[in-house]
Amino acid sequence: MLVLVKEDYDDMSKEAAKIVAALVRRKPDCVLGLATGSTPLGLYKELIRLHKEEGLDFSKVTTFNLDEYVGLPPEHDQSYHYFMWENLFKHINIDPSRVHIPHGMADDVEEHCRWYEERIKKAGGIDLQVLGIGANGHIAFNEPGSSLGSRTRIKTLTEKTRQDNARFFKSIDEVPKYAITMGIGTIMEARQLLLLASGKNKAHAIKITVEGPITAMVPATIVQMHPKATIIVDKEAAAELTGKYEG
Repeated sequence: MLVLVKEDYDDMSKEAAKIVAALVRRKPDCVLGLATGSTPLGLYKELIRLHKEEGLDFSKVTTFNLDEYVGLPPEHDQSYHYFMWENLFKHINIDPSRVHIPHGMADDVEEHCRWYEERIKKAGGIDLQVLGIGANGHIAFNEPGSSLGSRTRIKTLTEKTRQDNARFFKSIDEVPKYAITMGIGTIMEARQLLLLASGKNKAHAIKITVEGPITAMVPATIVQMHPKATIIVDKEAAAELTGKYEG
């Protein structure tokens, strides 16, 4: 596990973009696992710049997103489908047929989850999975207590997660109660993990993830077991780390 501590959010985002861009250049038909939320926005902004200014080519890249709210149609402005197109896909030359995001309006959610797993396998597996981390140590929508071997499935969101996400909705009553999420087992099968964290509110989660024991109560700790995991944080998110880590 490689831990990189950068000066600030912009430095963290640019370092992450270097890693993603290097893979895309080395393997133009790579498979990327992508995340939503505020943390990867800087990464996506830099990838867009690299595409527009340096010709980074996404035409053969395949993507799989970590999660999606159940009950939100793709065109809803709080769906992760909408988020990804607004913040990345519509600004680069990706083939829409190669984009995969869980479908929150699926008639049979369990069957859709099985289909999603099969699509990942048929694509050859995920080469690099981008991850954020919740303040409670969750990754994707794998809340504390999730099985470390779990697969793509529907999850009930905790009240804390719904409250955290309520700022994006008119009221907490509009925040979905369920989400489709890749499982921890699914995430761990990616050939490389890239976990990003920024800000003081992530410092304790990063401390436990990097230096604590592996436990289902802090799902992100499982990244310690991955053979090629890179964690990039800014100084604020690294504030509680006691070890010495690279810059």
